[in-house]
Amino acid sequence: MLVKTIACGVCHSDIHIHEGVFELGAGKQLEVGRKGQVLGHEIFGEVVAVGPDAEDVSVGDRRVVFPWIGCNECPTCSRGEEQLCTPGRALGIINPGGFADHVLVPHSRYLFDKGDVPDSLAATYACSGLTAFGALKKVGELQEGEEIVIIGAGGVGMMAIQIARAMGMDPIVVDIDEGKLAAAQELGVSRTFNSSHPQSAKEIRKSTGGAYAVLDFVGAEISVNYGLSCLRKGGMLIIIGLYGGALTMPIPFIPMNARIIQGSYVGSLHDMADLMVMVRDGKIAPIDITERPLAEANDALVDLKAGNVTGRQVLMA
Repeated sequence: MLVKTIACGVCHSDIHIHEGVFELGAGKQLEVGRKGQVLGHEIFGEVVAVGPDAEDVSVGDRRVVFPWIGCNECPTCSRGEEQLCTPGRALGIINPGGFADHVLVPHSRYLFDKGDVPDSLAATYACSGLTAFGALKKVGELQEGEEIVIIGAGGVGMMAIQIARAMGMDPIVVDIDEGKLAAAQELGVSRTFNSSHPQSAKEIRKSTGGAYAVLDFVGAEISVNYGLSCLRKGGMLIIIGLYGGALTMPIPFIPMNARIIQGSYVGSLHDMADLMVMVRDGKIAPIDITERPLAEANDALVDLKAGNVTGRQVLMA
């Protein structure tokens, strides 16, 4: 199917791909840039042409695109985890993405009805929303008195706050930016901590007895270590952000504290379907969206890297 881009979100991953590297710590880098790559994986658009395998979709339909497309031949894809297929065919990562007029989508199963939400907000559910939802699902069912901490109140973190609240959770939110903490409070968060304050992690441990789960939407050395310092024995650290760096810790502490350190990479096609049901049912409150013309894609990346963005930027075609 050929989909005409209407809106495409700007993600931190786009920064890394645009610059060509992920920082691995100790001066090491993972090279990911490819000449001619078209970025953009948070895509909302209009179907303008369909192939013979199209089901339940017609020309003129406006849909959110699931971009994490696999090969559909390997064991990973057979398990329903296309987002983990290597290298896969992810739009904006491997195949051309939404920072263009049109994108090619191999099957209609990757297209989702957005319901009544605005076009620019709908685009963000393909990554920001799905990434937050996929990470929160890994927490599982909380027992009475168990607490979760969200580190990073940027675009994905703010989405995680909204989804967590829709799932009945009352997250503690941590950031170094007072403006972002204030924005989280406006969403109904009652407990926020500035991680630049030396005693803040200790205060979280004292008030909660140690968090059951910490979701790190930054993924930097300092944020990962901060998250570990918030956990109780037997707690879990879920790392979602890709800022970069390396983690070094004494191996005996891992079994002694019985902690889980787990990565979370976006979400599955099934997760996307579940998330979009919540979206269409109006269960997830909107995050702050800044709309920009598609021609300002480079400026949007610069502003995001500089930390000058609250919520999510979305490029409008």
